Amino acid sequence: MHVIMRMRVPFLDRRDAGKQLAEQLIEYRGRDDVIVLGLPRGGVPVAYEMSALLEVPLDVLVVRKLGVPGHEELAMGAIASGGIRILEQRVIDAVGVHPEEVASVEARERLELERRERTFRAGRPPLDASGKITLLVDDGLATGASMAAAVDAVRTRSPETIVVAVPVAPRETCGALAQRADEVICLVTPPRMYAVGQWYEDFTQTSDEEVRALLERAALEHPAVPMRAEQVHAPMR
Repeated sequence: MHVIMRMRVPFLDRRDAGKQLAEQLIEYRGRDDVIVLGLPRGGVPVAYEMSALLEVPLDVLVVRKLGVPGHEELAMGAIASGGIRILEQRVIDAVGVHPEEVASVEARERLELERRERTFRAGRPPLDASGKITLLVDDGLATGASMAAAVDAVRTRSPETIVVAVPVAPRETCGALAQRADEVICLVTPPRMYAVGQWYEDFTQTSDEEVRALLERAALEHPAVPMRAEQVHAPMR
């Protein structure tokens, strides 16, 4: 007799992934010194579930991947709010991307980053991360360049602790991020990963409208102190 068995992937969808992550961070539930920052788009539904279950405020941190021209799925770096830029020099050298091409991609992605900031925030200032335990969340990582940029961006806001929390990421990526963040939580750590979506039953693309709606809902459910105007416009590296 020939039997075919199908192995269930670890996560039903992003909501399920957020719930599973929240279970690992239950020590932070209900604390007034904790905030959750989701990386859009896909990281926000994960972060929203964590925010709801942990009963802590949610905000968005906009990060944009810098894709290799002609092979955009391959990250050669990332940028984040506040002028943060992380370059993966190994990838740039291996593929042979010229500095002018890097600058062109960055300029294009910078415009999109600014557009998303306006769209997602709807006029709300960023949450104040100063002195806070900040949970940085995405729906999964490959190279980790975007999350590395996010960690650097948050670090400029003097948080108490930065915890990177993701459902799935390669072991090497988690290890590299552990050198940047104070703590890294990766639920699934395959030796190599070709696509984040392969670890989800449902990996439907998250829309701008969904991100904005989740952020608006979270702002009503768990309001928090926003960043002061002088902090928002403070120079960053």
